[in-house]
Amino acid sequence: MRPEGIAVVTGSSRGIGRAVAIELARQGFDVVATMRSPDDGRDLGEELGPAAGRLTVQRMDVTEPATIRLPEEVGVLVNNAAVERPHTPFESTPMSTWREMFETNVFGLIEVTRRAVPLMRARGHGVICNVTSSSLLAPVPFYGPYRASKAAVSALSESLRTELLPLGIRVIEILPGAIETDMLAHSEDSPVEVDHPAYRPMAERFVEMRRPLIGHGTPANAAASAIVETICQQSDAIRHSCDPMGAALLEAWRANPGERLMASMSEGWMP
Repeated sequence: MRPEGIAVVTGSSRGIGRAVAIELARQGFDVVATMRSPDDGRDLGEELGPAAGRLTVQRMDVTEPATIRLPEEVGVLVNNAAVERPHTPFESTPMSTWREMFETNVFGLIEVTRRAVPLMRARGHGVICNVTSSSLLAPVPFYGPYRASKAAVSALSESLRTELLPLGIRVIEILPGAIETDMLAHSEDSPVEVDHPAYRPMAERFVEMRRPLIGHGTPANAAASAIVETICQQSDAIRHSCDPMGAALLEAWRANPGERLMASMSEGWMP
């Protein structure tokens, strides 16, 4: 598709969402950058420079349906809003963590998308871009709630793509790897909260393997450029990467039988 029309980005106050909103505007889209607190987007115009007139900041909390308002002319929806919580062993993760994560990462995304589809269908075209995670391609320990929420979005993307493709609406999934965002930077502060001694050796191994990523991720603006390029191009593939780490994991996933790949990766987490 040509870079024109209205694009809506959720969770655009920082990180990937912010960078994607900026890149879409720079490429010629009229962008609605949505976030829980519009004050967090006050400086977006300054960062955009000459393209500032193409971007509007709007309050949207995907867990509050009353705040979800989409322009009738929406042609691109980037579902980026997501939350991440302290990572703990499955048996000690409270149900409140599961519910909070699914409320934003899954049900919020569903509600926004449910409202966008009829608008795009009426226009006969559109792109829905769901941002998940390359952690889906590896058996990462202690990430059960986060990975499960992103896996739900991945499965939804497959079904939605099948339903909407005949209507001119393309559904794509972006699986980022290590991107230089606040989420990655703060992941070293408390990467895994483990109180149970049975899990401590694996948690220590996890921290050891993750530490080299801190400060060496792909810049958010570079990832955003790849994401916008994917939005604009025509491709039969549903899954795409936006950084070298995500690309490597996606290539390995495509090249190897799933169970064999997961088994080999699982051994890597052992202390």
